[in-house]
Amino acid sequence: MARWSQLPKDLLLLIAQRLNSHFDLLCLRSVCSSWHACDPSRLHPLPSRFPILPTNGTSWGLYLSRRTILCLGLPESHCQPTISSWLIKVEEDVPDMAHLVNPLSTFQFKHLPPNFPKTFDFSRFRVSELGQEYVLQYMNHRPSGEADEGSLHKGKVAFSSTGNGEDFVMLTIHVSGKLAMFRHGNKRLILINDTPSPCDDLIFFNGEFYAIDNTGRTVVVAIGSPPVLSLIADSVFGGDKKSLVESNGELLMVDTYFGQGIHRRMKRAVRFKVFKLDQIGHMWVEVESLGNRILFLGEKSTFSAVASEFCGCEGNCIYYTNTFFCPNGQGDDAYTAIDIFNLENGNMGPLLSFPDYSKVIWPPPAWVYTDNIGGI
Repeated sequence: MARWSQLPKDLLLLIAQRLNSHFDLLCLRSVCSSWHACDPSRLHPLPSRFPILPTNGTSWGLYLSRRTILCLGLPESHCQPTISSWLIKVEEDVPDMAHLVNPLSTFQFKHLPPNFPKTFDFSRFRVSELGQEYVLQYMNHRPSGEADEGSLHKGKVAFSSTGNGEDFVMLTIHVSGKLAMFRHGNKRLILINDTPSPCDDLIFFNGEFYAIDNTGRTVVVAIGSPPVLSLIADSVFGGDKKSLVESNGELLMVDTYFGQGIHRRMKRAVRFKVFKLDQIGHMWVEVESLGNRILFLGEKSTFSAVASEFCGCEGNCIYYTNTFFCPNGQGDDAYTAIDIFNLENGNMGPLLSFPDYSKVIWPPPAWVYTDNIGGI
């Protein structure tokens, strides 16, 4: 039987070149000493920033920032059933510099423990990537009152690229509610006018772009000139906002119902329904249980995880940001506007009310910033 450690260097390099994620590459190089010798300078990992030109000759432009959502756990040799994994989001806008970001919002963690390391060695941990988040940001200050067809609604982005980032396609939601596409080499966003109702969400799933409007009508967006929309599921009326999320290889839709908040102009989620896409029947089918899965509905992205990764947590629940309740992000940077919903019994409330579930996000577990992992 061949030993993995003796894999030819050329073959190892070919494998590494097919990894889109910096963290997948990190995991590959952590397998053994011979794999660690794989020279990263010969690789071309996907960049964390993609410049996008101004849309109409204005002085400001956009760039696309990538963030990676990770589940950190103890190495297999130190795993214990009573120690939970930790969920984080890593922002790498500046080369060789990373920031830890709340996985469901855009806010950096500020109040880290005093002995939390300034440099973070991910090779010490068991790392699994749960998803990537792409956010459009302004390169320069945008002049007050200046607007054009490049203005964006919430900046939600779905993204696809080649492994080295030389060719990429971005799909986002325009302020009008229409879809907008940008492909590497274009000079401006291309508006897609074939959507009868405003879009709520979009996702890149199984090699294709999916978009859903506020009625639940769902389309696949084919890259072309112009882009072509194909109906994949009819409307599902009921809730107030539709979100798309991948879970265990399936495409799910979460239908959120809003109710009146504390203040007259504020609304907050009061219940959820979950549906699974039936591509053959061209319809959304309601799901009664998520089993051992947890869904996460963030401000800029959605993702899912296995509940058994987190000690004390059960599946069949949804973490979500109540941004309609706390639009300015005021409050504790770790818990701001994050609530949880149990799909089985309908119980819901602030994350702080569920200690076993809140530690998935905060505070950082001690083993993350302890030098002697073996002593845990």
